Amino acid sequence: MQNFIENLPKAELHLHIEGSFEPELMFKIAQRNNINIKYKSIEEIKKAYQFDCLQDFLDIYYQGAGVLITEQDFYDLTYSYLEKCATQNVRHTEIMFDPQTHTERGVSFETVINGISKACNDAKEKLNISSLLIMSYLRHLSEEDAFKTLEQSLPFKHLITAVGLDSSEKGNPPSKFQRVFKASVKEGYIPLAHAGEEGDADYIWEALDLLKIKRIDHGNNCLQDDNLIQEIIKRDLALTVCPLSNTALQVVNDLKKHPLKKMMNLGLKVTINSDDPAYFGGQVNQNYIEIQEALNLKKQDLYELAKNSFQYSLLDDATKKVYLDELETYCVSNKCYSPS
Repeated sequence: MQNFIENLPKAELHLHIEGSFEPELMFKIAQRNNINIKYKSIEEIKKAYQFDCLQDFLDIYYQGAGVLITEQDFYDLTYSYLEKCATQNVRHTEIMFDPQTHTERGVSFETVINGISKACNDAKEKLNISSLLIMSYLRHLSEEDAFKTLEQSLPFKHLITAVGLDSSEKGNPPSKFQRVFKASVKEGYIPLAHAGEEGDADYIWEALDLLKIKRIDHGNNCLQDDNLIQEIIKRDLALTVCPLSNTALQVVNDLKKHPLKKMMNLGLKVTINSDDPAYFGGQVNQNYIEIQEALNLKKQDLYELAKNSFQYSLLDDATKKVYLDELETYCVSNKCYSPS
């Protein structure tokens, strides 16, 4: 089963590039930029990557991001992640980045976007991995601040496909960002948002009805509301579920109790993702491997999850078809279902 997963063609739809920052690379970039971090070794950084809740994670996450200064730093961070995609048969990835984490430190929007997008272009050419970018607004900051980020993004909007909403969920409902999302859609960005990770089902309703999102990041707490489940199915929206993230942040206390299979059985379109893999114990394949074992998923289930990852990506239909055909060929040859 592990071999099947490792070679399964798949897309990753929920990945924060700052959350892919491995301790070794963080230490190297800090030294390169002569930045004194409080960790004296890679081992100390690894120890700091242990936490029990979203806020503790965010604290170390933002400290780590503080060593990213130059275009080369953002390039190295992004290309390192894309190289890992190549070893896991991740054929396409949709990368979230947090401009405000960097611009509030004096790093220009241009530096961030150029470094990330150049790495994506090189990975397409050298690794044959497609990617697109999701600009995420930080929900613990003000909507006014998000508007500034939207304005900064406009000269580079040909490089950005979607906008997202991340960071501390509790106390920062989607309604706080209704106006900036409306303005973002007007500029051509596709709206997405984290909802229902820590926040309850009401936050998901707000994201659907006020932000008009086209995909739900996390969405675990939709299970609190049967009407919401039916609404998500009716609107044909996917959930980008992150199993190892959920256990690391105590959203779910045991992978064996993870609601992923229940979601699938209810008819929800679920995808598997790593979220912040450097911090949460594994890249996307590790998420597949551990959730498969915990829930005793069959090859047919894994095929459905991978199929959803392409079907509910933001790619055009022609490109989706190329990847879906590749997946079908793999799954037929591995007898994970009988073709009709």
